[in-house]
Amino acid sequence: MNKPIRNLSVFCMLLFVALLANATFLQYWQADDLSSLSAHPDNRRVRDLQFSRERGAILVQGKAIAESVKSKDRYEFQRVYPTGPQYAQITGYFSRDFGLGGIEATQDSILSGSDSALFVNRVIDLFGNDDPKGGNVTVTINPKAQKAAFDGLRQLGTNVKGAVVAIEPATGKILAMVSSPTYDPNKLATHDFAAAGRTKARLQSSPAEPLQNRAIEETLPPGSTFKVVTASAAMDKSRFNPDSKVPGGAILDVTNGRPIPNENGSSCGGTTITLARALEVSCNVAFAWLGLKVGEKDMRAQSEAYGFGHRYFTELDDSLTEQAISHFSDPPPGSDKLDPAFLALSAIGQYDVRATPLQMAMVVAGVGNSGKVMKPYLVDEVQSPDLDVLKKTDSSVLSDAISPATARQLTEMMVGVVDQGTAVSAQIPGTRVAGKTGTAQSAPGRPPYAWFVSFAPADDPKVAVAVLVQDAGVERDAISGNGLAAPIAKSVMEAVIQ
Repeated sequence: MNKPIRNLSVFCMLLFVALLANATFLQYWQADDLSSLSAHPDNRRVRDLQFSRERGAILVQGKAIAESVKSKDRYEFQRVYPTGPQYAQITGYFSRDFGLGGIEATQDSILSGSDSALFVNRVIDLFGNDDPKGGNVTVTINPKAQKAAFDGLRQLGTNVKGAVVAIEPATGKILAMVSSPTYDPNKLATHDFAAAGRTKARLQSSPAEPLQNRAIEETLPPGSTFKVVTASAAMDKSRFNPDSKVPGGAILDVTNGRPIPNENGSSCGGTTITLARALEVSCNVAFAWLGLKVGEKDMRAQSEAYGFGHRYFTELDDSLTEQAISHFSDPPPGSDKLDPAFLALSAIGQYDVRATPLQMAMVVAGVGNSGKVMKPYLVDEVQSPDLDVLKKTDSSVLSDAISPATARQLTEMMVGVVDQGTAVSAQIPGTRVAGKTGTAQSAPGRPPYAWFVSFAPADDPKVAVAVLVQDAGVERDAISGNGLAAPIAKSVMEAVIQ
């Protein structure tokens, strides 16, 4: 072979190798970005291609809560949500023109089949001349708990604002997550794109904000449920115990002439009472005093040990949704510490303390799990189209919030709250329940928020629950954690343990 021919052969071979390398790079390394609907929402060709493809299912205990079924139009498949509004904030929605939300967005590469983990499946489909199929995503939800939470909020009214979160304390698995009001994702996934547009516009303009996931997106004052955090700090950091004597009078005088009264304006049962009794009757005076005794530094540290100040849940983060970070009160501008009155108010879950229902569920889950707070997670498994497990989430410890000894003592105190305190509505016959009510003051002129947090069975917790009723449209006197929130938590706990 003469030199010119040899050089041309080498050049052609190099071009062929470069072509193969480029094809491999595009098909393997860049496949997710180039074919992802969430990455290219304005690329009509990508949108039409994705919309015509059979997406994988989102599963709860093997049953689809989102799936693709054959359609009779040019797009071949229709995305459907059999349980609609009940799982809307979890599944999100899959639409051609209006983006994605929830698991549909965060797990889009798996569901669409473009993920690198499905590369072998794509190659097999290519050689078999088959259309690519998406993988499946299994979530940790307990369907009975989810239904109990959904039904509980609906019974308060279809327009009630609130949220419910349930967690398995030992693992961090999210067993239920419901936000109200909700929406029907089927109306956004429809192939009637004009109707989908009208639905999206209506949802976005609604003052009730049905697209918002109140379980994770909004922080509100947790009120007296935060007394669990204050009790934790007092017992774990300042050597208080359930029998320690604390003030029980009607008013706590704080500096700057800012007295803190009890909710009903009366004493909590005497000039001094035990810490256990103070939790049972939710004594503001006692816990405001405890906050001052513990101090700002340890109160903040205890809050952060439970997860305040941290972002630890991203499985539903998309372009519209992100976990709101719960926080303990910060000093005002120009100061390096809280005024004593503000510290006292913070100790009872007021002033500038803010928390999500997910965060408050983690607090009581940590108490029930011997002081260990587990990182919450929603995606249990990722599967190939052939149901082979590609990835399984392992539980992990987020923090050691309190000692096992403190957790045991605090559990017994919370059992007292349910047995003979402010949370009798959460009692389950034959099961010991640990809980804490909360009624948090909000803006002047609007009703307070009703909270309830709990776990059961107290001796071996299978479920921890946080319920927030933000607005039930009822009179002020009818709003309480025991009256509105505790019955919902009870039904969720029963759904898991019975």
